[in-house]
Amino acid sequence: MHRTALRSALLVLVLLALVAVGGTRAYAQAPTQAPTATTATVPTAPPAPADVAAAPADAKKTSSGLAWKVLKPGTGTVHPAPADRVTVNYNGWTTNGRIFDSTDMRGRPSSFIVGAVLPGMSEAIKLLTVGEKGRFWVPEKLAFKSAPGKPQGMCVFEIELLDIQSGMPELSQTAPSDVAAPPADAQKTKSGLASKVIQAGTGKNRPKASSMVTVKYVGWTPDGKMFDASAVHGGDATFGLNQVIPGWTEGVQLMVEGEHRRFWIPGNLAYDNINAPGAPKGMLVFDVVLVKIQ
Repeated sequence: MHRTALRSALLVLVLLALVAVGGTRAYAQAPTQAPTATTATVPTAPPAPADVAAAPADAKKTSSGLAWKVLKPGTGTVHPAPADRVTVNYNGWTTNGRIFDSTDMRGRPSSFIVGAVLPGMSEAIKLLTVGEKGRFWVPEKLAFKSAPGKPQGMCVFEIELLDIQSGMPELSQTAPSDVAAPPADAQKTKSGLASKVIQAGTGKNRPKASSMVTVKYVGWTPDGKMFDASAVHGGDATFGLNQVIPGWTEGVQLMVEGEHRRFWIPGNLAYDNINAPGAPKGMLVFDVVLVKIQ
């Protein structure tokens, strides 16, 4: 990450400014469209369903409290995983029938990572197959959790799953058992960087120090506290290897596409010598999956 960006960021410790996937809204939203001509017709808001106030008796319920019913059967057989990118049409209402988000009104579907949206919406999408449309009653604890400026209480979504693009599994945010120190079988470089391959990759090429790469990552302090993760920022992260901390620049060059590697980065290769307010000092541990070399 650029040193100037590091000085200005309090919470994004590795590469928030460069995250390529996801957005600042907690629910799915297509990119803003360019203004259309003043003569364009404003789309009419789709009407709220008659049962928007509460789930009907014939609705199915999950253990989390999500209620749902199928409006249209699907043509596929595969359900999306948290790391998959999906394309959907959806409309969202509050229980008084007020619409607050709608791909119908934007005039195009929305595409996003399943695990990067509201917990209730993510759970709902994982219940669908391609072509299937459902109505979902999402309890407040799985929706916006009373966040100021957001829809309050239970929300109702109608979601139609149009497409699934398979992604790699998300990394666990639970600290590994060897987070306190590198194990005896870890590889070590002259700089003091230690690493261990957790899962071999399928690629053949390794990135250069100037390469752009796309990764998944989770970072912990040696006491097991997670301080950053790509999933928190909406999904995979893309950045230049010459724009991050030295331990990352060196470490990711050891990897091939598809590889999952754990790094124990000494403080002098992390944030000890960088003016980054809020960044943890000392050794840091990262799990990294190299998704793609640009």
